[in-house]
Amino acid sequence: MKLQFITGILILLLATCSAEPASTTSGVEGQVFIGPACPVVQVGQECPDQPYQATLTVNNSNGREIVKVQTDEQGRFKIPLEPGEYILHPESPNVMPYASEQTFTVVSGKFTQITVNYDSGIR
Repeated sequence: MKLQFITGILILLLATCSAEPASTTSGVEGQVFIGPACPVVQVGQECPDQPYQATLTVNNSNGREIVKVQTDEQGRFKIPLEPGEYILHPESPNVMPYASEQTFTVVSGKFTQITVNYDSGIR
């Protein structure tokens, strides 16, 4: 009986603990693009970057992974986070496409806006 009580308390504590509790009123949101999308861009020809579905990892300022998300088909994402300093790491399936990490700050009650630009490698 005593062991069941202690086990129950431990399960309850573990269920309510989280290293980085998520907020619903603050975080990061934005959109991912990839470009260039045209094999040869000529003067006067438009070749805008295209929305890109990607996997993004958010790390804390010490480099520890907080969350990994998949953007929607239009490259949009919205990740609730507690206020603090973070690093957005765009995942790359191979050497290309490639996007650089971005550091960002989340403030209470706001969603920080970020645009991620992948280089397609097309030249």
